[in-house]
Amino acid sequence: MNKYALITGATFGIGYELAKLFAADGHNLILVARNKNRLSEISKELIDKHNIYVRIIEKDLSLPNSAKEVFEEINQENLEVECLVNNAGFGNHGKFWETDLKTELDMIQLNITSLVQLTKLFLPKMIANRSGKILNVASTAAFQPGPFMNIYYATKAFVLSFSEALASELKGTGVSATTLCPGPTKTEFQSRAEINNTRLVKTRIMSFMSSEKVAKIGYNGLMNGKRLVIPGLLNRIGVTGVKFAPRILTTSVIRLLNNDK
Repeated sequence: MNKYALITGATFGIGYELAKLFAADGHNLILVARNKNRLSEISKELIDKHNIYVRIIEKDLSLPNSAKEVFEEINQENLEVECLVNNAGFGNHGKFWETDLKTELDMIQLNITSLVQLTKLFLPKMIANRSGKILNVASTAAFQPGPFMNIYYATKAFVLSFSEALASELKGTGVSATTLCPGPTKTEFQSRAEINNTRLVKTRIMSFMSSEKVAKIGYNGLMNGKRLVIPGLLNRIGVTGVKFAPRILTTSVIRLLNNDK
C-alpha cells in the first residue's frame, strides 16, 4: 500500500494523538514537524506497535516555501497522500502594539499560508482519484475576535471560513474537507503562547479537554465525512451562543478571559 496520511505538527498534542489513531487503523504515515529527535521517537513507537511505514520530514512550516518543499519531497518518492491533516499552528499573547511582528508573521505563515499551500498542492491528485480526506484544525477561537491574541484568533477564523467553503466546493468529488474546532485543550499550546497566567487558564473557567479525546472526536468526524467538528457539549453551546450575542459583548468576554492582569 503506497497511500499515506500526512500530519503536520505531529510531535505533540492533538497531532501526535491523531498519528496514533491513523496508525492503529493501519495507515502509513508522513509526519512533519520541526523536532527531528521527537519525530524519530514517534516513528519507532508507531512502527513497532502497528507494523506500518512512517516517513518523517523535519521541516519548519513557518518558513516561506517550506510547504512546497514538503510536497516536492513526497512527490519525488511517489508517495500518495490520501489524508491530509493540517494541524500545525501556534499562538501568542499580548497587546498588538507590543507583540513581536516577526512572530506574528511566522504565525500567519504557519497557521494560514502553509495550510493553504499544502491543501492546494495535494488536492488535485485527490480530485483525480475521486478519493481523499482533508482535516484542517482550527479552534473555537475562530468564531469571535480575540483581544490580546488577535492574530491567532484571526488566523483560525480564516481556517474555518476557507475550510467550510472548500467542503462545499468538494461536494460530489469523492473528497471531503473537515474542520476541527477544539476548545481549550491540554497541550503545549498554552506554554508556547504564554497564556498560562491568563484568567482562562489560571481560573479554569472552562474545562480543558485532553488532546487524546479531541483527536479521537476529530478523527471520527473526518472518517465520517463531517464538515465541522466541535468537541465537547459546552464548546458547542458556546459557539452557538456567540452567533446570537452582540459582537461587542462577545469581544468583551474574550478580553476578560485572555487578560493576564
